[in-house]
Amino acid sequence: MTALIVCHFVLAACAGPLVRRLGRRAFLVLALPPAAATVWAAFRWDGAADGRSVTWAWQWIPAYDVTVALRLDALAELMVLLAAGIGTLVLLYCASYFADDAPGLAGFAGNLLAFAGAMLALVLADDLITLYVFWELTTVFSFLLIGYGSEHKHNRRSALQALTVTTFGGLAMLVGFLIIGQAAGTYRISTIVADPPEPTLAVSVAVVLVLCGALSKSAIWPFSLWLPNAMAAPTPVSAYLHAAAMVKAGIYLVARLAPGFADVPVWQPVVLVLGSATMLLGGWRALRLHDLKLVLAYGTVSQLGFLTVLAGAGYRDAALAAAVMILGHALFKAPLFLVTGIVDHATGTRDLRRLSGVGRALPQVCAVAVLAAASMAALPPMLGFAAKEAAFEALLNGDTADRWALAATVVGSALTTAYTVRFVWGAFARKPGVADTPVHRVGAAFLAPPAFLALCGLVLGPGVGWTDRLLAAYADTFPPTAHPYHLALWHGFGTALLLSALAWAGGAVLFARRSTVTRISRRIAWPTADSVFGHLLLGLERLALQVTGFVQRGSLSVYLATTLAVVLAGQLAVLATDRPWRGAPAPRLWDVPLQGAVAVLTCGAALFCLTVSRRMKAVVLAGLTGYGAALLFVVQGAPDLALTQFCVETVSMVVFVLVLRRLPVRFEESVSTWRRAVRIPLALAAAATVGVVLWVAAAARTAEPAGAAMVEEAADHGLKDVVATILVDLRAWDTMGESAVLAAAAVGVTSLIYRHRRSEGPASPREPQGRTAWSLSASRLTGLPQGDEAAPERSWLAAGATLAPEHRSVVLEVVARLLFHPILILSVYLLFCAENMPGGGFVAGLVAGVALITRYLAGGRFELAEAAPLQPGLFTGLGLVISTGVALLGLAKGTVLLAWTYHGRLPVFGDYHLGSTVLFDFGVYLLVLGVVLDIVRALGAKIDRQIERAALALAPADSPAGGTGR
Repeated sequence: MTALIVCHFVLAACAGPLVRRLGRRAFLVLALPPAAATVWAAFRWDGAADGRSVTWAWQWIPAYDVTVALRLDALAELMVLLAAGIGTLVLLYCASYFADDAPGLAGFAGNLLAFAGAMLALVLADDLITLYVFWELTTVFSFLLIGYGSEHKHNRRSALQALTVTTFGGLAMLVGFLIIGQAAGTYRISTIVADPPEPTLAVSVAVVLVLCGALSKSAIWPFSLWLPNAMAAPTPVSAYLHAAAMVKAGIYLVARLAPGFADVPVWQPVVLVLGSATMLLGGWRALRLHDLKLVLAYGTVSQLGFLTVLAGAGYRDAALAAAVMILGHALFKAPLFLVTGIVDHATGTRDLRRLSGVGRALPQVCAVAVLAAASMAALPPMLGFAAKEAAFEALLNGDTADRWALAATVVGSALTTAYTVRFVWGAFARKPGVADTPVHRVGAAFLAPPAFLALCGLVLGPGVGWTDRLLAAYADTFPPTAHPYHLALWHGFGTALLLSALAWAGGAVLFARRSTVTRISRRIAWPTADSVFGHLLLGLERLALQVTGFVQRGSLSVYLATTLAVVLAGQLAVLATDRPWRGAPAPRLWDVPLQGAVAVLTCGAALFCLTVSRRMKAVVLAGLTGYGAALLFVVQGAPDLALTQFCVETVSMVVFVLVLRRLPVRFEESVSTWRRAVRIPLALAAAATVGVVLWVAAAARTAEPAGAAMVEEAADHGLKDVVATILVDLRAWDTMGESAVLAAAAVGVTSLIYRHRRSEGPASPREPQGRTAWSLSASRLTGLPQGDEAAPERSWLAAGATLAPEHRSVVLEVVARLLFHPILILSVYLLFCAENMPGGGFVAGLVAGVALITRYLAGGRFELAEAAPLQPGLFTGLGLVISTGVALLGLAKGTVLLAWTYHGRLPVFGDYHLGSTVLFDFGVYLLVLGVVLDIVRALGAKIDRQIERAALALAPADSPAGGTGR
């Protein structure tokens, strides 16, 4: 089973190369997996008919008892034969339907085969969660298939409508699955159906939610609006998804769960009422349409309502009738859709008002259509007749609700007969006053798939007894009856046959008075569901625009105030209702008075931010709050955190300063007194609330802290730095994930800055002097004399020659020259001493980044290029590779991120040991260094070049800068 499902998806992934090489003949290759599935299911017919099942299971999420489980029983056997067998024929039909140069053919072919694989897995699934996964896969692939030809607005809208309706139904169904799984103690479908949970209120709600998903998938009213619009898809999609596969998924789910949940009080009212209403509304609507595909589409909606009534009735004979009707419906509706595609290809139209004389021009096509239509109208000796007789007989022997459903079914059958005759007459008959339609020749390969299906409906009419043993194996899962019904073409004269004759006569009358029916239908027509859906979407879009215009004002302060207000209101509501502080110990203000002093100074720096109007002052004061937090870490005895906080704050302040070069000196937003009077209390209240919540959360601890165990674990390995050990050993998986997120964020930010290119290449000091932001002086730009300024005789930096004299600081150059290498050595020391001293790869990478920032601040972008000639992406990527590689090396012993240590001796240095944690930390070191270098280049060198271009543009034409600029 698993091999067959996997083959569908593997070959679907290869559809692109196959179509490019073979053209439309690739469909012949793509038909192999469903053909193999059909043969595999055919060989298991006898076992399924005898009540045996084939199962396979793999524990997916053992803690929640979620299993990828597959099971082939009688009902699954029927659905596999339909999904795989008709899927094979539809793929063969596509080889004639499409042209070699059809746009997007490769994607269409892959999606169609992948849908077949998802449908196959869906009907074999024996786990609710597994079923839901493949259920949603069919939704996604159907969206792609309906949207084929996305250059047309109607196709896009139809695909989106189908996706919206079925996805919302699927989400409701998922909630129902979870409730049922919790109530039953398992998600295994066969176990739940055999021993269903007690019908409590929660189970009743779950059943309604599951039915929402099933009915939306099968286009049952009020969810039927999406199916007729889905006819925008190519005809093979309509024949497969909307006649034999996708829409049958909901019917299949109802049939699968009915043995266990049909006795739940809400089940039958929902199924019988909505199924009957859908049958009547769909059949009535089909009588006034002129597009052949739409006639069949609304006929499909009507038939799906009928199937819902039978599958959900909840007793043996109705289940048997539902099973044979599922088979019969697929064998007459799929060929009718395929015939419609042939007529469309041969004549160029599907409008039955314009078609005339097609039956004479295409007699073989007409014969196939008549055979399939006879089965749809339930005429003997077709399979549709045997199925309709079984349905009438089952509902006749039911209770009062079933009798009402029987009445609706008889009326619906009359409507079915009417629109069936209308379809055949409209597609193939000669019409008075209408010229014969020009017809192109149709090849035998084009007609073979629908002809085979129609002949199956003819053969299985007299031979319906062959299917009785298999379909009865499913029906026998319901409580037994005294006189079980058995499938046969002829049961003699009786009430069921009389009702069939009444339906045929009523259908003939409706077709004969079709003009009157159309006129009445238009007079009493309600607004279509499609129109209602469109108006709802339009109203939603208008509401979204109004809300967006009201909320999105372009003010960062308003957004922040709104966020704080929501957080404040939510947290205060929780504190006021739950009162979690009751019984909590009184909070300690501080452990030592120095903590209080540092906290007061930090809060003071934060409050002073409210009074400044210059951006630089705001950055400095905000930086002081970060340094204050680092001091609190120092006083508390957390040197690792303090060192990291100091480095992060330093790099952040430098980045702020680099950005401020392109921003106005003062804040442009003017804040009135009353706004400030609102903002300050809101900010203080939010801060106080967060502080109280943190205290309450800390005081609410009931379990033992995990820190003691981690300290003991680190000590067992002879390590003293518990924080570093947690990051690179005990919780290294988290660290690796956070490192990947950091790299992705840095790449994203800098890519936005560069916009067009990820890198502008390394800067070269050989570029002409006098054209950089660091060498453009005011005197050169204005053409004025430079006075007595002169460059120092000696350059302390590698790129010092590129600097203008007034932009040079000898002290800064000397300090940068003297400190650069010691800072790098310090970063390496922090990297390797992390096991027993404060340090680690993260802080070491930040320190190395500070060293490069120092070179940049002293000498500009050319100096940064000399200090770090390699691209930042190399460091970032290499760091990720090393960290991931160390993690995967642990697989050699069976566990990801398994720590190991190698001891050795070097001639000069003596004994040493090398651990996987050190290599992992080295990867973090390179990654952080690359991120810092990337940000400095993006916000430093990139902005430098913007300043240069702006300065050169403003320079006088006869100035040295202007001249070289040109």
